Amino acid sequence: MIRMFVRHAVRDFAAWKRAYDAFDEERKGMGVTGDAVFQDVDNPTMVTAWHDFEDLDTARTFRDSDRLKSVMGEAGVLGEPIVWFATPA
Repeated sequence: MIRMFVRHAVRDFAAWKRAYDAFDEERKGMGVTGDAVFQDVDNPTMVTAWHDFEDLDTARTFRDSDRLKSVMGEAGVLGEPIVWFATPA
């Protein structure tokens, strides 16, 4: 199992969350097997999310997909997200 963490700023959390939720079925079709979203307690426009995948290649393909970049832009993501991958220890 690979977990991909993503941290980024958003223009409006409520609008971003609606777009995120609307992308759920498509995310699953792209290999996401689990996910969660967290909102920064001191800055509600900062979001951290994680997504689980069966393998690293699938996770990287998802991260690099034009569709994901498009959805993120439409959802109001600001700047470049910080992305990292981890495995259970």
